[in-house]
Formats: sequence, structure tokens, C-alpha cells
Amino acid sequence: MHQIILTTRVIILLTMCLWPHSSLLAEETSITNKQTNKIQTVKNQARENQAVILMYHHFGVSKHPSTNIRLDQFEAHLDHLSQAGYQIWPLVKVAEYIQKNQPFPTRIAAITIDDAYLSVYTEAYPRLLKKSWPFTVFVATDGVDRQYRSYMSWQQMREMKNNGVTFANHSASHDYLIRLKQGETNQQWQDRVTEDIYRAQKRLKIELGEAPKLFAYPYGEYNTKLANIVNEMGYVAFGQHSGPAGIKGDTRALPRFPMAEKFAELKDFKQKINSLALPVEKQTPWEPTVDQNNNPPKLEIKLANKSDMKLGQLACFVSNQGRVAVEWLNQQKTQFSVQATTPLPTGRSRYNCTAPSSKKGRFYWYSHLWVLSSTRDSPNRD
Repeated sequence: MHQIILTTRVIILLTMCLWPHSSLLAEETSITNKQTNKIQTVKNQARENQAVILMYHHFGVSKHPSTNIRLDQFEAHLDHLSQAGYQIWPLVKVAEYIQKNQPFPTRIAAITIDDAYLSVYTEAYPRLLKKSWPFTVFVATDGVDRQYRSYMSWQQMREMKNNGVTFANHSASHDYLIRLKQGETNQQWQDRVTEDIYRAQKRLKIELGEAPKLFAYPYGEYNTKLANIVNEMGYVAFGQHSGPAGIKGDTRALPRFPMAEKFAELKDFKQKINSLALPVEKQTPWEPTVDQNNNPPKLEIKLANKSDMKLGQLACFVSNQGRVAVEWLNQQKTQFSVQATTPLPTGRSRYNCTAPSSKKGRFYWYSHLWVLSSTRDSPNRD
């Protein structure tokens, strides 16, 4: 009996000696866990005002260098997105965030492909499927219905849709939608382009069961009249002018970074995927079409804020003309103008403006589309 009591006392004494150390260990573990959770929470709460939308056409089709990306370039893009920790979101989700002016988590990108060419199925799809990444294909439905050899088939698209690929509206005809046909009135033009977009949406729904209200302008061409029609039809629309899509962006014509051989090397890609949306409050004019009376066009930009931009290093460039002067319109450096030095040529041109951020290696980016029609084409503009 005495032995049992003695043993019990020893156990109690040992427990009393060890208890403070056990308590301290538990407390230290608790603090460490809290610190880890706090760091993780801060990381998860990091927000940005833009997502980057990538745009591709052909994959490994060298006869179309202006719209093709080499397969080694494409694979380098995908590898970098993986290694740098980017989240690839469905375009529908990106559009919803912009519509709600909702900040994005860091490193959000979306992948889009225009025209539904066959190389999407043979080259891009297997590589993206392997990574389980969502992407959106904008389909010009007449080419598919006519069974052009360079296009995918509806059956191939159904297979892809069953594996999570989204298909959206790129018009039925893939025509230059802003241009009036010979002898066409404004009302006839409006009826024609409305029917063209409606017909494509109907074909997508019939063949694939559903189609989100997303629209990509053929050739990236739009003007105010067409953009308003698309908007009134309930679409979020996308152009081909470069830059990240900011949460304050105009959903009548959101930018995407075009990826083609000449501008798709990994060094350039890293800079574009890491870009920031220039905080533009207003651009004058918004209208992209140009005529001989306002060529070269003058663009005025009003910034919503200076953010962390190094405004002294703001640089603007004109397609095929290089860097041009920036004129500040106020002392606060919140408004500036830019103008090409010589008239723009027929077709599509862009003014691109960039400014370095205080964040190492990151640039703010903005692009404005201009379209100058030839004398035989009549742009439908206000």
C-alpha cells in the first residue's frame, strides 16, 4: 500500500515538473500556427485591379505568321504560367469580376482563342487539357457550318466542351462589321450586324447546348455604334488591342494581349502577363474610327489616380512609327495627350502607352485602337 502511494506521489511530482514545459511548447506551437495562418491570410487577401487575357489564333501553322504562334513559344508560355504561380480562370469568371468592379486575387489570367481553327483541336487543346486549364474559343460559325478544312467540326467542339472548354460568339460571318455595304443605309447595317451576331449565338446553342454572353469582334474592329449594339444585346465584348483588363474597364471592348510569333517570345510574354492596367478614368475620343479630317488623331487621357506609376517615364508608341511625344495637360500630371507624327495608314493602328510601376519589373499598360477605312469602304460612325 505504501509503495502504491509513493509511486503515485512520484508521478504527480514528475507531472508538476513537466507541466510548465508542456504548456510552453503548446503555446509556442499555437503562436507559430497563428503566425503562419496570418501570413497565409495576408497572401490570400492580396488584390489587384486587373486580370490578363491572352488571345491566340493558329498553333504551329507557319504559313500564317501574323496570327500563328510556334509550338515551342506556346509551350514556353504554359510553362511560365505554371512555374510563376498564375491561376487560369474561365473568361466568364473574369468578365463577372469586371462587371462587379471586384478586385482580383494576384496573378489571374484567362486564355482565349479566336476563329476555331483546326490547330486549336490538334495542338492547343491537348496541351491545355493536360494542365486542366479552362479556355474560351470564339467561333465564327459560318466557317464551321460550311465545313472549311481549316476549321474544327462541331463534333470536335462537343468533345472539347465535355472537357470544360467554353465556346463563345465571334459573329457568324466573320465580316468587317463596322463597315457599310455598298448602298446600305444605317438601319440596314444595324439590322444586318444584329442578325449576324444573333445567328452565331443560335448556332452555338443548337450545336453545343449553351453559349455565354461573350463576344469577340472580328479582326478586333469596333466603333461606338457597333459596341452599343453588342452591349444592348447583353454581351461583354473583347477587342484585340493590348493591355490587361482592369476592373474599371469598358465592357463594350475589353483588351486582350494578341499572341503571334513576332511578339510572343518568352521575354515579351513575361512582361505582358505581369502588366498592370493603366488607371484611365476617361479617354477622348473613345471612338476608334478615323477619317482624313482627323488623321493623325489626337488622344487625350485622364488618369483616375497616379497609383505608384513613375510618370516621368511614361512612354507612348504608335504602330509602325515608334515612340512619340507625350504632352502633359496639367501640372498634377493626371491628364496627357498623344498624337502620331504622321497620318495613320489604312487599316488598324494603335497607340500604346506604358509606365513603370514601383513594383520591380511591372509596367502599367494601355492601348487605344484606331481604324482608318479605305475610300471604297464606308465606316459607320457618328
